[in-house]
Amino acid sequence: MNFTGKAQRLSDFDLPRVGALIGVGEDEIHAVLDVEARGRGFDKQSRPVMLFEPHIFYRELDGSERDSAVKMGLAYPKWRRNYPKDSYPRLIEAMKINGEAALRSASWGLGQVMGFNCSLCRYSSAKAMVTDFLDSEGAQLEAMVQFMLSAGLDDELRRHDWAGFARGYNGPAYAKHKYHHRLKAAFEKWAKIPDTKMKRGAASGIFLRSAA
Repeated sequence: MNFTGKAQRLSDFDLPRVGALIGVGEDEIHAVLDVEARGRGFDKQSRPVMLFEPHIFYRELDGSERDSAVKMGLAYPKWRRNYPKDSYPRLIEAMKINGEAALRSASWGLGQVMGFNCSLCRYSSAKAMVTDFLDSEGAQLEAMVQFMLSAGLDDELRRHDWAGFARGYNGPAYAKHKYHHRLKAAFEKWAKIPDTKMKRGAASGIFLRSAA
């Protein structure tokens, strides 16, 4: 699988358009993007920002495939803080064992959506989701918002319940990694910056993605 595509960046209006679909402004969306992917969806090689998680790969496999992955150091039963600078070489090796499982075991794009959450983003597979992510940050942003809706996190975001949102988005370890404090700080930073001015009706220019 080739991980480079058109790599189109967000337009000035994408954030307020998508935010309007779940009843928030661009400041809330900016905050999530800053914390989850440092505000960018592609790396310097125009590939989607990605982090491969060996402990998830372990969970996605069984039998001889899992044994092979463990032997190669690509899978282990518990999370470890030993990420390489570039996760793509490890992902590519994992795909030789099981392509879909490897893609499901990584977080992708602007919102760092896990591949195993592809169905919550209305994609038929992790491969379909990643393929869509190659071309634009807009597709990545739509998937992130669709995940929020499917997971019932849009109301936490509207209430600025940062702990509740972080718990649902990052899991029970959110407090240890201070995701809720980082989200709050990022929101407060963006709240001080003037919003993008939109023309009447502009919010209808972007739509949530249907099943791929």
